[in-house]
Parts: sequence; C-alpha cells; structure tokens
Amino acid sequence: MTIRRELEIREHEILAPWASFSDETRGRAREEEQCDIRPVYQRDRDRILHTKSFRRLKGKTQVFLTPNGDHYRERMTHTLEVSQNARTIAKALRLNEDLVEAIALGHDLGHTPFGHAGERALNRICPEGFSHNEQSLRIVDELERNGKGLNLTAEVRDGILNHKTRCLPFTLEGQVVRLSDKIAYIHHDMDDAIRAGILTDRDVPDEIADVIGRTLGERLDCLVHDIISTSQGRPVVEMSPAVGEAMQKMRLFMNRNLYTNQVVKGEEARAEALVTALYEYYRKRPELLPDYLLKKEEEGASRDRIVCDFISFMTDRFAINTYQELFIPKTWAIL
Repeated sequence: MTIRRELEIREHEILAPWASFSDETRGRAREEEQCDIRPVYQRDRDRILHTKSFRRLKGKTQVFLTPNGDHYRERMTHTLEVSQNARTIAKALRLNEDLVEAIALGHDLGHTPFGHAGERALNRICPEGFSHNEQSLRIVDELERNGKGLNLTAEVRDGILNHKTRCLPFTLEGQVVRLSDKIAYIHHDMDDAIRAGILTDRDVPDEIADVIGRTLGERLDCLVHDIISTSQGRPVVEMSPAVGEAMQKMRLFMNRNLYTNQVVKGEEARAEALVTALYEYYRKRPELLPDYLLKKEEEGASRDRIVCDFISFMTDRFAINTYQELFIPKTWAIL
C-alpha cells in the first residue's frame, strides 16, 4: 500500500462525512498517474506554490499603492493570511485542509499589477471584460508552465473561480476560503489603515464594535470563532446572522473610509492610465508577446485576451519599468 493510499484512508477516519475526500475527487481534465506519496489536493497545493504566478504576488498591490514602508500587505501576504484563516477553520470543522490551502494559495493568481485599479482598467478597455477570479482560473488551466497549465482537480478549480462574494463553490472547503478571503482583508486592510494613520479602532461604529469587537484581534477572533461555532457538526459553512450582518457593515465602513480614501487611492488614476497605455501598445504590437501567448491566439484566443494575459502577469514594478522603457524619453549625450 502506498503512502498516498494510507493518507486517503486516514481522511475517511478523521474528516467529517461532508468533507471533500481526496479519493473521491471529480478528477482532472487530463488523466495522469497518481503520486505514490501525496493525495491529489496536496499535489495541487504544491503545483500552485511552485508557479511563477504565485511568486509574482509579492510584487502586486493589495490596497496601498507603492506605500512608503516595509510592513504594508501586498497580494502575497494577503494570500498567506487567507490560507491560514482557512486552515484554522477547516481543521476545526474537520474539512480537508489540503484542499482549502490549494484554493487559498491559487485564488488571487490572476490579479493585475496595482490590484483592483489594474483590474478596473483591463475590464474597461478589453471588449471581453476582465475579472481576476476568472483570470486566476485561466492561469492554472492554460497559461502556467509556458501554456501547458497545471491540470488541477475540479474541486480546486471551482474554489479558485468562485471565491468572490457573488459566487458559491460546490465544496465546503471552497466556501471556507470564500469567507476567509473576506475575513483576511477586513483584518489586514484595517491594520494597514491604522499603521498609515488613516483610521483608528475608535472609528469603527459602535453598532459593529459591539458585535464583533473593538480591536483588530477581537474582530479576527470573533469572525473565525463564529464560523466554527455556527457550522460545527453541520454540512454548512456560514456565520450567525448577527455576526454576518456586522461583517457586512464593516465592509461598507471600510469602503467609505478606506477603499475610496484619496490618501490611499490618489495614485490609482495614474495606475489605470499606465495599464491602459500598455494594453493599447501591445494590442498593436502582438509580435512582442511571448511565443506561448501567440500560440494561444492561433488556438482561438482573441488578441484582446492574450494582451490581458500578458499584462496580468506583471508586477507593479515590472509594469512601471516597462512603461518607462516604452514611453519615457531617455537621457542622451553627444560624445
């Protein structure tokens, strides 16, 4: 008996009856030989972790665009905090931790440079639209490994695609990540806002603070505990009505006071203009795109889509440097 099979048997002994079991996966788009050590979701987690797209997350904006400080979150730290929240919840609910970790590590791979500012720019200019969750799935399906894709399981793919608020993954593990994503940014975006001197814990309205807490730690602890206590022993992943309502009010509070704050967002118009200029440039000069993206166009992808692919790969720094190289006059001297 292989180590993988022993681990699969152990899942049936330990996990809840409604958990996602590795040996009951809906499978991969392309059949492949099983690993003798790792169950399928652990294998997916490893594949995502070793991608170039995952490494680039460290250079992409979370909320604060090019902040003056080393301790503000970027997309990588956001992803890691989502993963940790999700694993904590999954462990307590006896769900599959490997699956939640794989989904969490892959859910934001499709984010553009400059975070949601870049996403808005591409969605506005691309005739086919652009959404980071759909791009995350496109990356793992078609673009990573120089166009070969990662061939992930259906459960991981579904969780990546459906992590946004308006969506609902078909696995409980995917639903854990969906809620953990919101918990993570509510927590760390407020932490960064406090560090930047934009907000304080005292600014949180009493109608919210009275329910989920008056400090960063109290709110994070409350949200995680509420999901666990509300969902424990049941085939659901949800919050209690009171805490769920308070979390929604907290998101609205942050939208009014942080996500639209000009101190935080003052540079976003420039970032959107930069992304738009890059899009228009490469749209007219597709021969400058990588060969494997040009092959995608030959296989049926539109020119607009492969240009979006190329720009979504960029980190903030790479996008800025590329813009300077293409559009900013260089200094010169007569010798």
